[in-house]
Amino acid sequence: MADIVALFASVGLSEQKAKETQKNEALSAALKDAITRAQMVSGSVAIDKAMGTLLYGMASRLRDPSRLGFLTEYIAERRISTELQLSAALDFVKSHPQDPLDRSTFESFCGVGAVVTPEQIEDAVEQVIKKYKKELLSDRYRFNMGLLMGEARTALKWADGKIIKNEVDMQVKLEAKSLMEQLRGEALKFHKPGENYKTEGYVVTPNTMNLLKQHLELTGGQVRTRFPPEPNGILHIGHAKAINFNFGFAKSNDGICFLRYDDTNPEKEEEKYFTAIKDMVEWLGYKPYMITHASDNFQRLYDLAEELIRRGQAYVCHQRGEELKGHNVPASPWRDRPVEESLVLFRWMKKGLFAEGEVTLRMKLVMEDGKMDPVAYRIKYTPHHRTGDAWCIYPTYDYTHCLCDSIEHITHSLCTKEFQARRSSYFWLCNALDVYCPVQWEYGRLNLTYTVVSKRKIIKLVETGAVRDWDDPRLFTLTALRRRGFPPQAINNFCARVGVTVAQTTMEPHLLEACVRDVLNEEAPRVMAVLEPLKVTITNLPPDTKKEVRVPNFPLNEEKGSHVVPFSTTIYIEQSDFREVMEKGYKRLTPEQPVGLRHAGYIISVQRVIKDSGGRVVELEVTCSGTESTEKPRGFIHWVSNPLQCEVRLYERLFQHKNPEDHTEVPGGFLSDINPNSLQVISSALVDQSVASSKVFDKFQFERLGYFSVDPDTTSQKLVFNRTVTLKEDPGKI
Repeated sequence: MADIVALFASVGLSEQKAKETQKNEALSAALKDAITRAQMVSGSVAIDKAMGTLLYGMASRLRDPSRLGFLTEYIAERRISTELQLSAALDFVKSHPQDPLDRSTFESFCGVGAVVTPEQIEDAVEQVIKKYKKELLSDRYRFNMGLLMGEARTALKWADGKIIKNEVDMQVKLEAKSLMEQLRGEALKFHKPGENYKTEGYVVTPNTMNLLKQHLELTGGQVRTRFPPEPNGILHIGHAKAINFNFGFAKSNDGICFLRYDDTNPEKEEEKYFTAIKDMVEWLGYKPYMITHASDNFQRLYDLAEELIRRGQAYVCHQRGEELKGHNVPASPWRDRPVEESLVLFRWMKKGLFAEGEVTLRMKLVMEDGKMDPVAYRIKYTPHHRTGDAWCIYPTYDYTHCLCDSIEHITHSLCTKEFQARRSSYFWLCNALDVYCPVQWEYGRLNLTYTVVSKRKIIKLVETGAVRDWDDPRLFTLTALRRRGFPPQAINNFCARVGVTVAQTTMEPHLLEACVRDVLNEEAPRVMAVLEPLKVTITNLPPDTKKEVRVPNFPLNEEKGSHVVPFSTTIYIEQSDFREVMEKGYKRLTPEQPVGLRHAGYIISVQRVIKDSGGRVVELEVTCSGTESTEKPRGFIHWVSNPLQCEVRLYERLFQHKNPEDHTEVPGGFLSDINPNSLQVISSALVDQSVASSKVFDKFQFERLGYFSVDPDTTSQKLVFNRTVTLKEDPGKI
């Protein structure tokens, strides 16, 4: 017996599969015969796994034993070398029971001798993608990739399906990358470093070309971008697009990207935001060339402000903030005050001789949106996160942004569309001070439906208890997505698929979730878990039965490893996998219908249904039989035995309407639109023991249930899992 199991294992069967096969007398004899014949034909005792898999497939599916030697010969000589050819061969011998078989007809039918080269596969896939290129580029994430596979398979009947799929995946990714590069560069008509003056709207002064020459000497013609968040909140999905665009554009052009904190408002900045922003940039896979702060340049910015006053382009104004709000604000009565007077007053501002709001420094220009003389400096008696009490005047965004870009010699200042109204002031200020002037480019924001990303509104959600914190998995902040289990690669893929356009983009969450499934399907090992347990007692096994069942981490690729789970006479299944009354189309367990247990090699049949005093089913007594000796069941279900108890959190959309901030859609405001069923906590779920040593953020596929990630609330006493996404897209979300 041991020798037979060893023989079967030697051709690639798992130990469990080999033992199951040995128990089936007919299959065991057929496979042993096939292996012996193959060894004789090939002249070698050793049979590799690929051949062994085909021999097993033939032995288990062949209905006419007299054809075993005939088919084994073709397999051993590697003239039948794929599952596709084997299936065709089995169909042929089934439909031709009479002797003699016409070998020429058989070989033609089965593709014997048909050779499909990698070049042919590459060319065929390339032709199919070329045919659908327009739809691929326009639909991108919505395109049905199965169409490409189907047409490629039709063109290459005898090619290995896995190789075709890999080629399709690779070429589609190349198309997506090509599209992203196009959107990053040519479609947006970006200028080359040093050719800023070729950009529409760029202002050329008598000193521009000299400044550009100095810029090129300093940078060597290198592309330089920056990601400049304000450290007063947590990054969200829209920032992911900005991160990908800024870092990605620099990387694709062998350039560098700075992470620059725009820390000019000490009232709202906290250390946790600085740390979280850096963590999220690195989590997405990007490493800043340098981490800088606007506050690094406070002294230089102040000196430039004095220079702006000397040039007659700025003045100290005593109008209050409320006087400057709204449209058609009258010109300041202090606009033409003497330069020396403004210089003295500005220095008094720096020394703290005025109250907050009493005076500001304003620039002499009219912005594109009609705003006149924007504020450059204001007074704030709040200690700064980095500079402490050294300053009581702080520069505004309109003043700071372009000058920090200039100081860092940024080549492409990439901003979202709402900053378009500031482009002229950006150019104006650099030219007014006669410093190097970068180019500002605008692109459309990325928005998602069924969520809010405003800092103010997320704070409201936290304060009202609608969510726990900024990293609540129902939000679309990056920390929340990480906690929910979204892989960073999936977020980057989503940003690439959305692309970079001038128009604002509003996407459905299920499109992001599709990217998540694509990544987790390849990366998340499979385990078994039961969310709503129903006890099952197997009565025809010895009470002390203790077995081990080997479960592949990735069933379609057993080379990626496996894990062992215990099996005993007490197992647990999902309550939904049993029904007392049989219904049409139901394929799982009923008193009349047996069901298979995944990976265990057993089929169970109900013998007794046990209920509590309220009539609720609390236990099933069943008998089991081996899969090799019983007719194949209609369905297979997952199970656990001697499991770990864990907490599982199931998430749905936080809001009930697509646009919770739209008062025409939600008259009561976004807080009135909270989905009461957005979180379901299952405190006593069960999971197999293989996950016992899991770490926070480890990801798994719970077979038949979805993808789950270990939550930071996990302790040494209890695992906590968040459902990341379901296995399939919910049709109701489309």
